[in-house]
Amino acid sequence: MNRTQEHLTPKKQPFSSRMIRQMKKTLLLLCLTSSLVACTNPPSHNAEMDTFVTRLMNQMTLEEKIGQLNLPTVGFDVTGARLNESVEQKIKNGQAGGVFNSYTPAAVRRLQEIAVTQTRLHIPLLFGYDVIHGHRTIYPIPLGLSATWDTALIERVAAAVADEASADGLHWTFSPMVDVARDPRWGRVSEGAGEDPYLGAEIAKAYVRGYEQGDLRKPNTLLSCVKHFALYGAAEAGRDYNTTDMSRGRMYNEYLPPYKAAVDAGASSVMTAFNEIDGLPATGNRWLLTDLLRRQWRFDGFVVTDYTAIAEMENHGVGDRARVAELAINAGADMDMVSEYFIDQLPALVNAGRVNEAAIDAACRRILEAKYKLGLFDDPYRKMSDERAAAQIMNAEKRALSREAAAKSFVLLKNDRRTLPLDPSKTIAFIGPFVKDQRNLIGNWSAAGDWRQAVSLWSALENKAADGAAAKNTFLYAKGCNHIDDATLRDRLNRHGGLLDADPRTPPQLLAEAVAVARRADVVVAVVGEPFGMSGEAASRTDIGLPAPQQALLKALKETGKPVVLVLMNGRPLTLQWEHDCLDAILETWYGGTFAGDAIADVLFGDANPSGKLTMTFPRTVGQIPIYYNHKNTGRPFDDQEKYTSKYLDADNDPLYPFGHGLSYTSFDYSAVHLSAATLTAAGRLTASVTLTNTGPREGEEIVQLYIRDREGSITRPVKELKGFQKIALQPGESREVAFTLTTEQLKFYNAELQWTAEPGDFWVFIGGCSTTENKAAFVLQ
Repeated sequence: MNRTQEHLTPKKQPFSSRMIRQMKKTLLLLCLTSSLVACTNPPSHNAEMDTFVTRLMNQMTLEEKIGQLNLPTVGFDVTGARLNESVEQKIKNGQAGGVFNSYTPAAVRRLQEIAVTQTRLHIPLLFGYDVIHGHRTIYPIPLGLSATWDTALIERVAAAVADEASADGLHWTFSPMVDVARDPRWGRVSEGAGEDPYLGAEIAKAYVRGYEQGDLRKPNTLLSCVKHFALYGAAEAGRDYNTTDMSRGRMYNEYLPPYKAAVDAGASSVMTAFNEIDGLPATGNRWLLTDLLRRQWRFDGFVVTDYTAIAEMENHGVGDRARVAELAINAGADMDMVSEYFIDQLPALVNAGRVNEAAIDAACRRILEAKYKLGLFDDPYRKMSDERAAAQIMNAEKRALSREAAAKSFVLLKNDRRTLPLDPSKTIAFIGPFVKDQRNLIGNWSAAGDWRQAVSLWSALENKAADGAAAKNTFLYAKGCNHIDDATLRDRLNRHGGLLDADPRTPPQLLAEAVAVARRADVVVAVVGEPFGMSGEAASRTDIGLPAPQQALLKALKETGKPVVLVLMNGRPLTLQWEHDCLDAILETWYGGTFAGDAIADVLFGDANPSGKLTMTFPRTVGQIPIYYNHKNTGRPFDDQEKYTSKYLDADNDPLYPFGHGLSYTSFDYSAVHLSAATLTAAGRLTASVTLTNTGPREGEEIVQLYIRDREGSITRPVKELKGFQKIALQPGESREVAFTLTTEQLKFYNAELQWTAEPGDFWVFIGGCSTTENKAAFVLQ
């Protein structure tokens, strides 16, 4: 035996009890990790990619593998307290798998050249950014887009966003946000699709299809990122980042479907949520990221944490830096956004036997596979150039799509005495702090959008007058009030780019001018709402009414006796009881994007007919929250004549505007629901149909909605559940049969054992224009 053999051959010695315990612990970790890797890395069905990635990884050191798991921020925007330092040096050292918040061909090329020319293995970077509702061209906020109920339109918007963002150097968007949300106090309702799991699932699929287009090697696509996994929209008290707690039954039936739909549609990445689930933060929750996401749902993409989510697990109280890094990697998180705990802690954790290198291999492989699918190993720049960017950014096609999407997102909440559309021959006073506003039109999470390019409502009106579409001197203007008068709140919002100022005139002077202008007009259009910083991330509110100076303005305008049209700009459902009771018409326009002003003018004057429907309930008062249409019944349902039933003493149970509500400049009539049969068999089909007639004077689109109610189940079921919808365009006087096919698939739910099943019994099917419809028929599932 030579010296080398002697050195490699262990000497026989008895094992201590401590060594045996450590060996058992290591063996258990190996078994868990092997199980994780086996279950979370199913065959990719791409032998060429598998071979390429395997060969690359065989050349990588442990530190280089861990480097691929690091996502620092450098560039334009930050969404937390931490900003990474020395990012360029980390790239040179192989300590970054990607960066986010950097875009433009020049910025991306500079960083990418470091990765592919100055590192040992020349592995390209991923470039990600929060492209939520547009990159340079801004579209309506996602809550507004969801109000179109038009998945084809949403897919077109997502594809246009990908086209523009990829031309500007990006590979990856942190969208769609698919969190079901039922509490409008939570500011991030603006980023989602509302309160319904079925509609949310359909919209989630549309975003994924639009971003990825089924082939990421196309240079005009983006990796999608489904967020926030999971349950983030159920934060207690509507307060951002707060605790979430719910039963598995509610989780599977009401909150998880949109995430699963996005995964099934082929989403390439998933982002962890900030909240805890079953007492463990989502970023370190192995049941969530491995058992559910990878084993049950067979997700084969990669998981990225939210901004500093690994570091924030220390605040949750589940461990120190080393422990939370260990929790995250062993749970199934692949990429660490900003915390840099992986590059700091994982080498020592591997050496200590607390993390097996197989877990790091699995995470590294997933990230390299994403880069391979994007074609980055063939072309790290993905045909990026200044010429391509100039051709794609805010081109005519995208500008037209932004305007179209905005008009279709608007919801006509009220229209007494056909106050709308406006008669351009009349004298109309446009009053309010949002009339000439540009910044708030593009809303929160407006990415690289330039608010200076946004078309204000006033600019759109001037264009309309210049085009001869309105009589000369038809339009009058007064500011009326500041967006807000609370100096403390204004300063807080301005610290984060709010761009709010106080008019040099006093509030009484502004109000007096507005009243004088209103008295000169035939009709008043009041344009008010939330400054964009009052909704979105870290923008929860306990009072979701209009700011006080705006309420005072509306009351003063009402006292003039002139008809008052309320145009709203906001990122959440608001409490509008007085406004509903006292004003003549209300148009919800959300934050409509770069060309919102044009779209608002189109709808106000009837060049476009509003067709949007609410995807989130508007409460009468915050005391009703959470409020949503698909609630459960109680053992003592509402009965106004009986004391001991479920109701409030000081308010109605019903919302002000329910899910699915939205009016039109025309009217629609629904026939009774017709069923093709009275029974549905397990393998059969049943058709439910109505005849829809446009009974009004204009062409219009109606969103026909189908709901079911399972009248008796092994567990309690919602009073109604959306299971289908169609958008139907009709000319005046035109009728059309609208049919839906029902199978047992639409009737399935997760029972007490979390089995996906349909139970025989009695059902109602409803078809109408809103969730409150009582137009129904009965059938039996055999």
